[in-house]
Amino acid sequence: MNSISTKDLKKILQPGISIIDIREKVKYNLGHIKYAINITKNELMFNTEKYLVKDKTYYIYCDKGTISKGLVNYLGIKGYNAYNVIGGYDAYKLDI
Repeated sequence: MNSISTKDLKKILQPGISIIDIREKVKYNLGHIKYAINITKNELMFNTEKYLVKDKTYYIYCDKGTISKGLVNYLGIKGYNAYNVIGGYDAYKLDI
């Protein structure tokens, strides 16, 4: 499974990067990684083709990195190039 640290993610943060916050909208609205869009885990799991294409790279996170880790594994099996953000948003906030 692909993963990336928050430190390495910060090095590549720029407009156009595909970062997906899979937390509920309330948590996303309280704070999120710059450039991230909000698509909940269930929405992304059950409607993958609506949001993702197989020739693009995605960085996916949740609160602590455990739920996103499972989702990234699932997406990898389906042929998508996704990276789990290790430690999730909690780790990102600590690295600011």
